[in-house]
Amino acid sequence: MINHKDLSILYYTANKNSEHFMKNTQESLLKAIGDTPIVIVSFKPTVIGDNCTNIVIGEGERSVYKMYKQVLTAAKEAKTEFCATAEDDMLYHPSHFDYRPNGDYLAYNVNKWSIFSWTEPPFFSYRERMLMNSLVCKRDLLIKNLEERYKKYPTYDKEEFEKIRKYWGEPGRFEHRLGITPTEARPFKTEIPNVMFSTEEALGFKDLGTRKAHSGIQAEEIPYWGTAREVLSIYEKNKK
Repeated sequence: MINHKDLSILYYTANKNSEHFMKNTQESLLKAIGDTPIVIVSFKPTVIGDNCTNIVIGEGERSVYKMYKQVLTAAKEAKTEFCATAEDDMLYHPSHFDYRPNGDYLAYNVNKWSIFSWTEPPFFSYRERMLMNSLVCKRDLLIKNLEERYKKYPTYDKEEFEKIRKYWGEPGRFEHRLGITPTEARPFKTEIPNVMFSTEEALGFKDLGTRKAHSGIQAEEIPYWGTAREVLSIYEKNKK
């Protein structure tokens, strides 16, 4: 059984996906991490495996402001030196959680293929981007970064927040725009990729919808995960 004694998984969710999809992605996550501790910050009670802690914040409107607060809450609850983020619409290969940055920087795994739930026939597309769903870093560094962010912006006003919303992104990318201390971010790549689902339930769907663009690098099948059709069965839109 896998057990990363120096790592905690920070799992944050608004519980908007179907039970079918959540069950499948959570089972995949457990396969990748084994008995590694998970701190879950969720809108509804959520249990993943036998080594998890669940903090329920209650249902309400979703926002990126609230999402990063969930990450901060999970990081402060964790006890290990390192942490790795995990989202409910991702498939993670076990090697992703073996990576450790060797310095004070935020490391993002950019080996990630996307699959869009509305594309028929389905296929994978590849784009290297540093995204929150693939972060591995020292826990204290992440806490320091997000605490400074929320100290400067302690309350959420929807109208005022729209002025800085596009910069309320991954730690290590937009600190200069938010007026807080810069933190270094670096990409890394595992040999086997992770898989990211783009679905109608995702927080970002309201911005682009089905206009979200595929990259020019595409495949019908990728190593370890199989065909796009097989992977999309994990989602199956109409499964409740």
